[in-house]
Amino acid sequence: MQPLEEYINVGTKRMRCGYTTGTCAAAASRAAAELLLRGELVPAVTVSTPAGIDVVVEVEEHEAGDGWAQCAVQKDSGDDPDVTNGALVYARVERCSEPGGHVDGGVGVGRVTREGLDQPVGAAAINSTPRRMITEQLEEALEQADGEAGGLLSVISIPAGVELAAKTFNPRLGIEGGISVLGTSGVVRPMSEDALISSIELELKTLRARGVQDVLVVPGNYGRDFACGQLQLNMDDAVSCSNYFGATIDAVNVLGFRSMLVVGHIGKMAKVAGGIMNTHSRVADCRVEVLAAHAALVGASQDAVRQVMAAATTDAALDVLIGAGLKDAAMRSLMASLADKLSHRAAGAFQIEAIVFSNVHGVLGMTAGAEELAARFG
Repeated sequence: MQPLEEYINVGTKRMRCGYTTGTCAAAASRAAAELLLRGELVPAVTVSTPAGIDVVVEVEEHEAGDGWAQCAVQKDSGDDPDVTNGALVYARVERCSEPGGHVDGGVGVGRVTREGLDQPVGAAAINSTPRRMITEQLEEALEQADGEAGGLLSVISIPAGVELAAKTFNPRLGIEGGISVLGTSGVVRPMSEDALISSIELELKTLRARGVQDVLVVPGNYGRDFACGQLQLNMDDAVSCSNYFGATIDAVNVLGFRSMLVVGHIGKMAKVAGGIMNTHSRVADCRVEVLAAHAALVGASQDAVRQVMAAATTDAALDVLIGAGLKDAAMRSLMASLADKLSHRAAGAFQIEAIVFSNVHGVLGMTAGAEELAARFG
């Protein structure tokens, strides 16, 4: 395994990046395609990731037979505590009659069993970006092999994924039989909890030193994009809190800010409404349980509550509420609980408000003073 020599500063620590399972699958697919088409083993493959970083991945295992070839690479998560670190990702490539590159999942790669996920029911849990990266590698190999006719199918397997899946939320999401092949950037950026919280505190201290009294907080890219694009808020004084709502609220309190406005996706904010102040999936996941509770509070039938509980995503749960005519009532109930949990953590030291949204359904609700507070960021 060749470590990725790409580093980022997280708080006061210098941490090494790694590469995603999607990058591994793309590298293994390219190596297997070259072995099949040229009869030669490529000892290392260079993958251009969506993050704009070229990753060199060494081939750990290889074998070939009549009309097929298989290569494996080892997952390197860098300094990120990823459960898949060190796992071998295999790609078995064979010819197919349909032109272009094609992808499927084998042992240790889960299958989608519920609606609302990145892939349709029945498909291998290999998300859109990794699929694109894999097919691009297959098609480049075909093109460079003197325009070989036909296409290539790569079947991705992660044998350790059968056991690793039990350490993830995949079974609850409706992904069965293994893990997901993920990654939107192709690169894993370290998520040291202490370092990230220190980084958030440092950003807040910098704003306070400039005399800023009102801070806009977003969990991540979804919140930032919605706040900027849909709400047209000024992001100059915005801070990303990742999953650390409680630590961020505490820091805002200690530093003496006047107010804090949170713009967050329902997937995270439902957890906060349930009293979860670290929303990382490794810590807790009560999204649909919270939505089901508020659906019941506003009169949803037992059948509707069961459907919400069975939903794979918050958007799928919202669809159930919309069908029952209870979305608005349930969101009012949830927002009241969210306001209570936020104000309790803030301990009355400053004004704290929230705007909750869904990428599908737009703004879902606001706490009582959120609209007025948002005007300060106009």
